[in-house]
Amino acid sequence: MGDSGHSGLVLDVEQLKRLVPHRPPFLFIERLGDIVPYESATGHKAVSINEPHFVGHFPAFAVMPGVLMLQTLVEAGAWLLRVSDDFKYSMVVLREAKNVKFGHFVEPGRQLVVTVEATERSGNLATLKGKGEIEGNQAVSARFVLECYNLRDRDLSLETKDAKLTAHWRDLYCLLAGQKKTEQKLVH
Repeated sequence: MGDSGHSGLVLDVEQLKRLVPHRPPFLFIERLGDIVPYESATGHKAVSINEPHFVGHFPAFAVMPGVLMLQTLVEAGAWLLRVSDDFKYSMVVLREAKNVKFGHFVEPGRQLVVTVEATERSGNLATLKGKGEIEGNQAVSARFVLECYNLRDRDLSLETKDAKLTAHWRDLYCLLAGQKKTEQKLVH
């Protein structure tokens, strides 16, 4: 399951909970691969039977739900936009998903590798296309639109929340990309 020459850092869900205790409930990317600002990003998700979405499922039938495969694509796209914009926006949200197609199941013990490419940018909206593969077999593909914004744009009293969120995203990026952080910019 080796790929882009990264440090081999793979975190499981429990490690992420300890390291980032206030993480969003659906944080699936566990390791980021190469990110080429304004162009493309890769991410990795090692699927474990211990994940919350498998609770109550008989292990022989446990597969990653399609909506969570799409979520993993969206997260990779959000990381691409955050890095491209130097973490200018506190919020990156899904606005539209289309042409979503599912291929192979993602079973526990397998790794989903997602790749997203930016296809268009218009103001705060970005159109991306992405695919997720397991050992070279396509599991999911989609086109989707993400919107970037700051909470203060909608309510000036939320400016401190923006600062906290962007700091959180920077720190989490450093963790997922295996990078060291500095005061202003992120470095390898």
